[in-house]
Amino acid sequence: MLACLWGFLYSSYFRFWLKWILRLLTGKCELQRVLDGSKAGAQRALGIEHSLKSSKNKVLRNAVHVDEADVDKYVRDIMKAKKIQEEDTGFKTNLHISLLQISGYTKLYLNVESLRKVPYDSDDKEHEEQLIELWTLLMPQEKLKARISKQWCDIGFQGDDPKTDFRGMGLLGLVNLVYFSKHYTNEAREVLSHSNHPKLGYSYAIVGINLTEMAYSLLKSGALKSHLYNMVSGLPQMEHFHQFYCYLVYEFDKFWFEEEPESIMHFNHYREKFHEKIKGLLLDYNVVLTLQN
Repeated sequence: MLACLWGFLYSSYFRFWLKWILRLLTGKCELQRVLDGSKAGAQRALGIEHSLKSSKNKVLRNAVHVDEADVDKYVRDIMKAKKIQEEDTGFKTNLHISLLQISGYTKLYLNVESLRKVPYDSDDKEHEEQLIELWTLLMPQEKLKARISKQWCDIGFQGDDPKTDFRGMGLLGLVNLVYFSKHYTNEAREVLSHSNHPKLGYSYAIVGINLTEMAYSLLKSGALKSHLYNMVSGLPQMEHFHQFYCYLVYEFDKFWFEEEPESIMHFNHYREKFHEKIKGLLLDYNVVLTLQN
């Protein structure tokens, strides 16, 4: 209760006066101080985002929802509102980058969510082609005998027809699995091989789809901001989300074997433990979680 009271008092009263005093002492507004006092990446972008969201100025608050095409206009409007000279090219450039990162994160989430909402359709030729591509990438020496086949269990699906396993994450789950197999083929085959361990094995595809849900939830909650703001000096793209997913799959496989679970029946416990580990890593302003080729 005391924490809530302090938060209210600070945001409603103390923050205004603190900003006013600091401006008198430094001759700079809060945005200028953030840009001058923080390095490029998450520290800067998160500081700018917090400052804009907390502002009483409508122009500044709206800047966190700006479209890519309007970033230049909003930079000019903010500089005008804060009485910052047009000749301050450093401020202009850095604010532009930060606004691209902030708006790009929201756009990326919407794109990921849109793909998640697309159900797998066995009558859709492109969906079917991606599914067959997944098999070919993972099992190049073994021909798939039929579209409906028990062979799908060999790469970790639950039954004869993988389409039923994509219900939770839609097409996003398949796209993630294919991306990992295509761009990190050796690593994907290595993880698949590990998943067939006689004692510590797990269902490769099912776990992969489960990790899609983890990556999605971290993006949705905003936990991926530090990672993406450090990784991309501009607009985060769908490819960056896929790359983070690849990191999760490879690291989860290592984590699983380090933990040596008693059986697959304890998957949810270790999955949550891994989730907490990743969330802890993402709290670091300097974090970048990628799987290198």
